[in-house]
Amino acid sequence: ASPFAGVTVDEGADAFLLRVPWALDLVRELGLEDRLVHPAERRAYILSRGSLRPLPTRHVLGVPLDLDDLAATGLLDEAELAATTTAYATPSPPVTADDVSVADLVRPACGPAVLDRVVAPLLGGINAGRVEDMSAATLTPQLLAAGRHPGGLLAGLRDQQASVDPDAPVFGSFVGGTQVLVDRLVEALTERGVDIRTGSRAVALDDLGADGVVVAAPAWEAARLAGIPALADLHYVSVVVLTLAVPLEGIERPLDASGFLVSRPEGLLLTACSWSSRKWAHLGGRDVAVLRASAGCADDERVAGLDDDEVVGRLLDELATTMGLVGEPTEVRLTRWDRSLPQYGVGHAARMADLEAGLTGPVVLTGAAYRGIGIPACIDDGRRAAQRLLARLG
Repeated sequence: ASPFAGVTVDEGADAFLLRVPWALDLVRELGLEDRLVHPAERRAYILSRGSLRPLPTRHVLGVPLDLDDLAATGLLDEAELAATTTAYATPSPPVTADDVSVADLVRPACGPAVLDRVVAPLLGGINAGRVEDMSAATLTPQLLAAGRHPGGLLAGLRDQQASVDPDAPVFGSFVGGTQVLVDRLVEALTERGVDIRTGSRAVALDDLGADGVVVAAPAWEAARLAGIPALADLHYVSVVVLTLAVPLEGIERPLDASGFLVSRPEGLLLTACSWSSRKWAHLGGRDVAVLRASAGCADDERVAGLDDDEVVGRLLDELATTMGLVGEPTEVRLTRWDRSLPQYGVGHAARMADLEAGLTGPVVLTGAAYRGIGIPACIDDGRRAAQRLLARLG
């Protein structure tokens, strides 16, 4: 997070999931729970067939649970809705494989239209990937667990949702952004006597003189340090985040949701736009809107070949056509996240386990390359890595 247009705005992830415990547990451990804030707006749109259409109210990771709710969104045309109704009436067989792609999990249960028009924009936007390639076991374990239900994916999801409070907040962050969590963690470690050194590249693990080492680095760096060349084969996607401050009168449509995702058939460079000053109450209440537009995904890496001015120009043009952005921004910030989002293919967890089995000595690996790219998943994996190292050290 950094100062922008008079407020502090995240340059990367602007929230973390609360329906898994790992980030919230750390927040509590660090004494930050009373500083948590939640999105002021839960609604979102998907840009599909040239229009912003609402995401279904009742869904799990994009999988709609109510056909009437889905029909009201306009995301599916009449023929697609009829085919989807047929798909929903026929329970899908339970998944027995250790891992499948998200597409192969969702399509048999919900039909191709739900996959392409609803699930793919959401999960593709979050992970900058293709649902046809995504490992369900690693990226959407909740969906895979539901898919193992004897009655199929939809029955499993409905059972899961029966125990979930629909009004409970899904995401959390802080005034000051997710950086607050990092800063407090550094402070707490320092208070415990941890010597934190930054700015120096590790050349070789043997040079560290350590009893044990946790390698928390991108896969290509971990490949070099840990001596596992195959780790460098993991594909990463580069993305950009364009943050804008725009006078409210310079936007022709109401900002009445948290933002929107872009369906890939639209062919845009833009993958999503968060209406941050609507999404977060502490960023709103002014005559200036704060927007965060994203670009870059596994099947469209055009941003890597465009300079900053070209990226900004293209995204401004696309925001004009998608959400009526006609005013000139008063402030612009482009953040490039090169090779930032690892792509998990089917069988990813097993491949990573096999590679890690080749480690010798008191060395363990952790980070977004292995068992999840979200903040909570990385926190959980970091704790588990520490436990593995302690076990190795005896």
